[in-house]
Amino acid sequence: MSTLTHKGVTGRSIAEMYKLAAERYGELPAFAKRLKSCVFQPVSYSDLYDYGLFLGTALIELGVKARDHVALLSDNRVEWNIADYGILLAGAADVPRGTDVTNQEIEYILNHADTEVVFVENKRLLERVIALMPKLEKVRQLVSMDSQCPPIEGVLNLKGLIEKGRELREKGDRQIEERMNAIDPEDLFTLIYTSGTTGTPKGVMLSHANMISQVESLPFSIEPNDRLLSILPVWHSYERIFQMIAISSGCCTYFTSLRSLADDLKTVKPTMMASAPRLWENLYLRILKNIRESHWIRRGLFHTAYFCSRMVKGSVFFLQGKKIDLKGRNLFESAGLGCFHALRAILFLAPYIALNAVVLEKLRQIVGGSFKGTVSGGGALQPHVDEFFNYIGIPVQEGYGLTETSPVIAVRTTQKLVIGTVGPLYKDTEVRILDLNTGDILYPNPSNQNEGRGLKGEIHVRGPQVMKGYYKSPDATEKVLRDGWFNTGDIGIFTNNDCLKIVGRSKDTIVLLNGENIEPIPIESKICESPLVDQCMVVGQDQKQLGALVVPSIEVFQAESVAELSDRADIRDQIAADIRRLVSRENGFKAFENIQEIALLPKAFEIGDELTNTFKIKRHVVEKRYFSVILGLYP
Repeated sequence: MSTLTHKGVTGRSIAEMYKLAAERYGELPAFAKRLKSCVFQPVSYSDLYDYGLFLGTALIELGVKARDHVALLSDNRVEWNIADYGILLAGAADVPRGTDVTNQEIEYILNHADTEVVFVENKRLLERVIALMPKLEKVRQLVSMDSQCPPIEGVLNLKGLIEKGRELREKGDRQIEERMNAIDPEDLFTLIYTSGTTGTPKGVMLSHANMISQVESLPFSIEPNDRLLSILPVWHSYERIFQMIAISSGCCTYFTSLRSLADDLKTVKPTMMASAPRLWENLYLRILKNIRESHWIRRGLFHTAYFCSRMVKGSVFFLQGKKIDLKGRNLFESAGLGCFHALRAILFLAPYIALNAVVLEKLRQIVGGSFKGTVSGGGALQPHVDEFFNYIGIPVQEGYGLTETSPVIAVRTTQKLVIGTVGPLYKDTEVRILDLNTGDILYPNPSNQNEGRGLKGEIHVRGPQVMKGYYKSPDATEKVLRDGWFNTGDIGIFTNNDCLKIVGRSKDTIVLLNGENIEPIPIESKICESPLVDQCMVVGQDQKQLGALVVPSIEVFQAESVAELSDRADIRDQIAADIRRLVSRENGFKAFENIQEIALLPKAFEIGDELTNTFKIKRHVVEKRYFSVILGLYP
């Protein structure tokens, strides 16, 4: 991905951007849905915009007012984008969620967001929403997005609404143009609900201006002939901004799934995609498995090719300033290392060129052969996986952000491909690194060496992408957003390469490798209901699954100290079984919230050490102290 200024269409609002994209790109394909293996059906920019106009016109006729909130319960599909167009062109804001939404979330979100109209993907989810209608205070109209769904009394159909809007426009209805022209950049674009520290979802308010800033500041180029593969949930802010960038750029987005991904990579031959770490870890393991099971000659060729690639690219990265620099190398050190890396690159260049063409090029075909790159987000990319793909020539960049920042704060580019970091800051974004204990500014601070580069602290950001706040939650907003500065809750370092490195979290949310956000406190509270458990802390940041550090009850097990219980496998098994009983689907927990492994600790958490004065766990202290124990949960 070359580092170029984005040249796609934008506008004062996303609605205006949609209009300009239709005018510029016309009959070019905007989205393509998978009909069957190797067969995709595209919808053009012109048709997509027309469908949006028709639907938006029908929504206005239905009583949807400017700045209303319209719910959109659906996974990735072309109909999602049509509904999105219609809602936004009508001057309303959407409230998106996937089909895995729980009944409790449906009830809370639709009531809290003041939604009156709800789009629902399929019959199964529609039946769940209908059953909840007595509890949905303001919902007055459901819309089925599935054309195959049998008619249900009182439920409208997406296709029928589009036809209704077409008829209204043929009769001269032009209210939607007035709505579009009246959209202010600060108007709400979307209301995305994300879990809070108590487990109650918080509505993140993102404006049109927030999203336009993300599109306009794209640090690499995407062209109309590019092909994007969509696999992440479209209601997540990361996948969504990627799709809006695609619309702005005039390229086509193809919808895929984990089941069909391998086939679709070969069929679509994507040039780019938004991705999550889990995808690359799985692909990495699959490649290594195939290599282990191959003939010894092929194994030897691969290992030789990869070694040569590491030598050459590792040295080239250093010479280009792409090796992470936390302490600040002096001129003498840089000169010496520069000579070493120049010689090493020259020494291995010839075998690398030969083996790259013979061996590594075949590996690159696994992503279709036309891949320019991907941005991995939603969790940390494991360093060995990061290095592997970049060294074999599959450019996996890493980005960083949150729903509250629309989402991108920083992202690596070809010019700033510093492995181990999430790259330089997005355009017009400011960052502060604050001391975790005192709150003092560590970076940028002229009184510190290198202005504080290399110092670890809490990341605070300010920029055009920062949210308006949490909907109807001023106290929660005040806790994280002051004077335009948003407290990310993450711990990081600003490097001497002017890149951001994420090293941990200061707030409680755990993000699994697949991007699932989990609040540990409700899980910990449930675990501590067990009489066998005195204290516990849930772990799993950037891992596949959750684990728990447990302090067993010395009273129940009649022990003199916790230490004498920590090595007892029978006690560990007994506690693990009780945790499985408590943290279960029957008790309202999702599958990814289950505790898969536990470790018994040799001492209890104490105030002033692992606990605050109010008995809250100092997670970063526990994680540092029991780092090796936590690693042992993930062999």
